[in-house]
Amino acid sequence: MAISRRDVFKLSGIAVASSALDASTNTLKTKPIVTTNPTIDYMAPLPPTTKPRVVIVGGGWSGLSIAKYTKIFAPNADVILVEQRHEFISCPLSNLWLVDKIKLEYLTHDYLQAARENKYTYFHATAVDLDKKNQILKTSNGNIKYDYLVFAPGIDYDYSKWTKDIAFENRLRQEYPAGFIPGSEHMTLKNKVLNFKGGNFILTVPGGNYRCLPAPYERACVIADYFKQKKLNAKVILLDENSTITIKEKGFQSAFDELYADYIQYVPGTTITQIDLDNKVVHTEFDKFEFSDAAFYPHVRGAKILERVGLAKEGKNKLEAHINPLTYEAVDAKNVFITGDSRPMGFSKSGNTSNSEGHFVASLIAQKINKNQKIKWEPPTTTCFSAISIAPEKAIYIYTQYSYDKVSDTFDFADTISSEDWKKDGVKNASSLYDWADALYADMFNS
Repeated sequence: MAISRRDVFKLSGIAVASSALDASTNTLKTKPIVTTNPTIDYMAPLPPTTKPRVVIVGGGWSGLSIAKYTKIFAPNADVILVEQRHEFISCPLSNLWLVDKIKLEYLTHDYLQAARENKYTYFHATAVDLDKKNQILKTSNGNIKYDYLVFAPGIDYDYSKWTKDIAFENRLRQEYPAGFIPGSEHMTLKNKVLNFKGGNFILTVPGGNYRCLPAPYERACVIADYFKQKKLNAKVILLDENSTITIKEKGFQSAFDELYADYIQYVPGTTITQIDLDNKVVHTEFDKFEFSDAAFYPHVRGAKILERVGLAKEGKNKLEAHINPLTYEAVDAKNVFITGDSRPMGFSKSGNTSNSEGHFVASLIAQKINKNQKIKWEPPTTTCFSAISIAPEKAIYIYTQYSYDKVSDTFDFADTISSEDWKKDGVKNASSLYDWADALYADMFNS
């Protein structure tokens, strides 16, 4: 079933994305890890206020949505978005930018515009510490007193399964970046692809709940198509730690088999035992693969700031947020919420999911500010498009919500719809992909 423009808005509910995933059990038993942090002893250059102050750390899909909708649901709140970047660059759709199908301007958006139009404050700084008792966030540009605090810091990479050598990890980060944190990583990867002369180009798929489940498979498709159009003697080798394609398997597998049989070698169930960067060879349990270039995507973990301030817990994915999974409230800190890709629930680590849950978390904060009746849990929404080809442009998609089982304390998929027949519906789905992105960008940045 192809997805129409009308369906995009209906299913997304204004919520943006790039994946869906296997649900996981939520346990909140492990004590958070606390580390020593730098001391900031001066106040941030912000005007004083008598209004309830809501401070949001992280200007991604979740943080932007919470900032905007908290101000809508609680107009009397003083909302401050703390973000270390000067501009927003989207990770969803970035695979198309890698192969010159869209311009960087389409992915790049203005934090100041979002703040102006939605009547909150964009504060350029990096969060470095937290005084939970006195409700003070410490940043690189001074302390901020808050009434309510949201951490939406995203992910960090975890290279520990591949190496414990910091020097080697640094080489992986600089020479072969994963390309799943927006900015320089994407620029490096694009240059690699556009300047590739031939040979093997290795991509990896980590295990666990990594950021954007379909993105590595989509990336393999669009890079392979780019090599195909350029008639390069080149092959994408996709080393997947998982036993099978993690999402939209039918659509991706058929594309691998029918469109890119000579350009993609898919190797599932792969455990990498050694990466020899000097000789450009990847060793696995059963084989070895030479490469001319690569992008190594390791496991992900909750952003390190959560560990630093004592809000992280051990879990299936390391050091994600220690929260009540139904209210997003931190277990060990009053009036602190944690959202987005650092959450521990088995939801998609994607823009769409983070955006839709941002609406809900904003309503939770507004309910406390407005002293309204408590609201019921609402599931996030994942609407995820993946490009299959670039010439012509074709795409597949999946839509899902999530259910919660009180007895087992677990989440699962609910009301899932997908369209994986790219031969029949791929062109229409590719057109709808842009409608979906336009709607979500507008939702976060426009008034």
